[in-house]
Amino acid sequence: MENIRTKMDRGIRAKQFMPFDALKGFREAITEKERIIVPKRDLSEEQKEELERKLRQIKKKEIITVEFFQNSEYVQITGMVTRIDEISRTLDIVNTRIAFRDISSLRCGIFQE
Repeated sequence: MENIRTKMDRGIRAKQFMPFDALKGFREAITEKERIIVPKRDLSEEQKEELERKLRQIKKKEIITVEFFQNSEYVQITGMVTRIDEISRTLDIVNTRIAFRDISSLRCGIFQE
């Protein structure tokens, strides 16, 4: 009797050696736990006025750096302004929409600081 073996498909063979995550979601839970949660800072009236002044100076296609409050932490993003909506009071940096009320600081070459 002849023992003929067919070769295993490479895709199926590769699956045998893929890492196994026995505790599904554990890594994500640890990452979330390590995140430092901070309260939102209250800006002074002077700081609010300064931000408003800077927001009025910004034009589309300018590169700016924005620090803003998102999901219980402060995030900093640098990118091109794609949209400024005065009515809904939002600023779009590439694909990120930021509410004016969440912005804590703005930096750009056009600002005279």
